[in-house]
Amino acid sequence: MFENLSVFKTASAMAGHAAQSQALIAQNVANSDTPGYVGRELAPFSTLYSGPDSAGNQRVTREGHLNGSNTAFQMTPTDMRKTDNPNENTISLEGELLKAAQAKSHHDRALAIYKSALDVLRTASRTN
Repeated sequence: MFENLSVFKTASAMAGHAAQSQALIAQNVANSDTPGYVGRELAPFSTLYSGPDSAGNQRVTREGHLNGSNTAFQMTPTDMRKTDNPNENTISLEGELLKAAQAKSHHDRALAIYKSALDVLRTASRTN
């Protein structure tokens, strides 16, 4: 009965996005001294669930569902812009540090949403 609740799927997707962001940030930091390295980053999570059909229409969750496609749910890294730094690459350690803190915050938020939804289910399932 409770296995298909969208709040759990959304929280899981948020945590997965934060984990992928953190992995890309770590890769960028590891290559911060590599000349010519082009850093990568993920699009914000909110852009994965918004778009032309966000005006109250249903979203596609799997291929062929509602005659649509689920390409909006794919998390594909994009290349970062060039910056002026001595290594001639796109990495700014200060910027990566801020992105890492943001990714941690997003992961913590996803876990809080998941925990809150579990608490609601536990409360609803208790009998007096």
